[in-house]
Amino acid sequence: MQKRKSAEDRKAEIVAAVLRLADEIGPDRLTTNDVARAVGLSQPAIFRHFATKADLWIAVAERITEKLDAAWRAAMGSNGDPQSRLRALVQAQLQQIAAMPALPLILFSRELNIDNPQLRGAFHALLMRYQGYLVQVLSDWQAEGGLRRDLTPEDAATFLTSLVQGLALRWGLGARSMALVDEGMRLLDRQLAMFEADGH
Repeated sequence: MQKRKSAEDRKAEIVAAVLRLADEIGPDRLTTNDVARAVGLSQPAIFRHFATKADLWIAVAERITEKLDAAWRAAMGSNGDPQSRLRALVQAQLQQIAAMPALPLILFSRELNIDNPQLRGAFHALLMRYQGYLVQVLSDWQAEGGLRRDLTPEDAATFLTSLVQGLALRWGLGARSMALVDEGMRLLDRQLAMFEADGH
């Protein structure tokens, strides 16, 4: 006899299904019926675990936050100079997008963010945290004389987040035909070369 899954295991299975289906169907078209079919439950059973669809999306946001935070902390804790940590941060973000292809779609879903202010707040805080990590490392790099003085760490961080977001969009529209991480790191090296102070 198959062992019945715990409530926590079932919730994790449902959240994983949402992440997969958001990529296949699109987050704004995804219904709880789609999720129920994917995990072999009835729609009422989904609502026994998550009171509302909004609650389900909050759980998805928490899972995304957990995975991204872990990746960013590992990058920030890596040994090496600021430029190495900067590369580790961008690589970590690209790797998470490659592992969760629905991530950009969910983060920038207009419908989800309008319908669910709590979700919008969670994702805004998440993106600001990443921006903060970038600014911190860029400030360290500038303090060491490596980052040009006429470029603020805040502006440089915005350039880097735009690079990642733009590349993720191009990757998605191009049927993921390119190696996202490899292409991202290649372009990052070009970008960092433009950031470097003279003589470095």
